[in-house]
Amino acid sequence: MSLFKSWQEQAYVERTQEEHNEFWGEYLPKEQKNYEYILENKEETIEGSLTELSKKFDMDPVTFTGFLDGINTSLTEELDLDSLTEESHIKLSIDFEKLYYNMLAAKADWLYNLPQWDNILTLQRRKEIKKEYNRSRIVVNNNKIGRNEPCPCGSGKKYKKCCLNK
Repeated sequence: MSLFKSWQEQAYVERTQEEHNEFWGEYLPKEQKNYEYILENKEETIEGSLTELSKKFDMDPVTFTGFLDGINTSLTEELDLDSLTEESHIKLSIDFEKLYYNMLAAKADWLYNLPQWDNILTLQRRKEIKKEYNRSRIVVNNNKIGRNEPCPCGSGKKYKKCCLNK
């Protein structure tokens, strides 16, 4: 079984709320430590075998594969997670603006509020990325019903005389 499949079975198995809290309570601080290191050492190219990197970040290979799953869409070249083995060579070339955006999308406030971001993105740029993210979340309905159009409920009345007043 691939490392990625093992991770998915560990992370997304059905659990009680207590077991869920315990699993993620152990994983999330490790993830935060990884991001703190990556942000503090933004100039460092992080590369090596999956086993070497998992040891460097104090995780087992399956858990580190879960971390790679989380950061994958923020890399300049995404990894093929399904084909990863312990010997796979990994190079983490991170697009930090994309990473910040993805942390916003994941609602990971413990990550996008890390003080290490101050040395990577200016406060102004982080606000711009936040605006871009918020703009992407707005739903625009182009199928607005006019007051004088027939009501979509099929009554035959004008919308303003039918469902608009309910």
